[in-house]
Amino acid sequence: MPQLIKIAGGTVYDPANGIDGEVRDIWFRGGTIVEPPGDQSAKPDRTIDGSGLVVMPGGVDMHCHIAGPKVNVARKLRCDERRSPEAVLARGRGTRSGSLGSVPSTFATAYKYAGLGYTAAFDAAVPPLGARQAHQELADTPSIDKGFYVLVGNNHYLMEQIAKGEPQQVEAYLAWLLTSTKAYAPKLVNPGGVETWKQRGAGHSTGLDDQVPHFRITPRQIIGGITRAANALGLPHPAHIHCNQLGMPGNWRTTLETMQAVEGQRAHLTHIQFHSYGGGDGEEATLDSQVAPLADYINSHPNLSVDVGQVMFGNTTSMTGDGPLGYYLRNIYGDRWYSADTECEAGCGVMPIEYKNKNLVHALQWAIGLEWYLQVDNPWQVVMSTDHPNGGSFLAYPEIIRLLMDRTYRRDIIATCPAGLRQRTELADMDREYTLGEIAIITRAGPARLLGLASKGHLGPGADADITVYTPSDNQAEMFELPRLVFKGGELLVEQGEIRTAVVGQTLHVAPHYDTDRLVDLPDWFNERYSIHFENFAIAET
Repeated sequence: MPQLIKIAGGTVYDPANGIDGEVRDIWFRGGTIVEPPGDQSAKPDRTIDGSGLVVMPGGVDMHCHIAGPKVNVARKLRCDERRSPEAVLARGRGTRSGSLGSVPSTFATAYKYAGLGYTAAFDAAVPPLGARQAHQELADTPSIDKGFYVLVGNNHYLMEQIAKGEPQQVEAYLAWLLTSTKAYAPKLVNPGGVETWKQRGAGHSTGLDDQVPHFRITPRQIIGGITRAANALGLPHPAHIHCNQLGMPGNWRTTLETMQAVEGQRAHLTHIQFHSYGGGDGEEATLDSQVAPLADYINSHPNLSVDVGQVMFGNTTSMTGDGPLGYYLRNIYGDRWYSADTECEAGCGVMPIEYKNKNLVHALQWAIGLEWYLQVDNPWQVVMSTDHPNGGSFLAYPEIIRLLMDRTYRRDIIATCPAGLRQRTELADMDREYTLGEIAIITRAGPARLLGLASKGHLGPGADADITVYTPSDNQAEMFELPRLVFKGGELLVEQGEIRTAVVGQTLHVAPHYDTDRLVDLPDWFNERYSIHFENFAIAET
């Protein structure tokens, strides 16, 4: 029988179970949290002294880019970030950990997440045709549980069925696609806009009521049709939406329209920072923050949630299923660039990028992200993310935590930014400071709940024994960047920054029920349009 282990006397933050800084014991056996023994004299096989330490569930990153075609391309494009042979030899170990930088290798990704106390992460954008590669890379990512969202916002079959007014056909195809690719949730990226760009060389500025050529459908219809279908299927995470007009001045209006277009259905809007800009006519000189009206809408609509996509200063890599955005950034930065078309499904853009605190636009992006955390009233509706690596690496999470918990530190950083920042955002006047309980919500309990992960994000009986133990510090970044202990499924992964073992994590996916009779014509449709055969598309259970 597995050992019965007790973490004794830790200060526990478990928001899902209403525990906010209470000194108590956590018991677990094997991979599961268990009730304390009824017999008070019962002794654990092992006791870990948690006195003076902070205990939280393992972290859950619900939006990152860690697997699939674009990530692999980025690893090649950012060969400048790889470890040198000399550095590998000097370490004398860890040769399987691969490259670091903004796009770490599969092994380095897993170890670095575990080193921060994270035990689950979800790749946010994989085209259906790239699912097989994504699964291979996730299988090569140890120590954490993982999954991915499959791209559907520019899928030809879905657009045709929505245009025909066939909601049950949309439901059946969406369920089939999720099942066939072994994906966890549907992802809409610039719905209709990517296809418009692929056909006409335009589309980054596609509004919600602009028609997608050939398909005679609008982004508004795509958003509504897919969101309704996903909710009707009862998916744990129904719709993960990357809005149209990402990064464009004035795009906050399109974002607000997108919130309204889901018509009260459950939906999640991702990397919301990039979609909250005021200004007009695409002029960066007029860029300002419009977080306030959008946050007000979120605050009054509990069916909606957001993750932030926080920009952090430094070098990183932009990678996106929003092909026209990739082209737009290439015209601004003019560095190495990669673009790809995925037949009948999606587009892609990858390029290096650097955010500078002396650049007013970049400083505004940084400030607008922090405004989102501070203006959403209910922390269960906002999730920590950097859209790794688009806004910065997930390794920046401890720094973001400090910015949220320490307003003096936050103002010190504001003072290093261009003076225009104060006129265009409200950040300098915001006094709110997050508590440890709220940090536990936006990094653990909240994303687990939004993803429908009943056994994650909490420390109640029956939960996965994914546990992180931190040493308190007045410098919150130092506290969160070096956990004392990290357990995954009851196994000790990390101790004081050192990897102790590497377990095999699960790849999570859904398989919703659907009416197979509705898709009898799909093989013929598929074989007429795709370069692979229908029978070779679906991924078998392993």
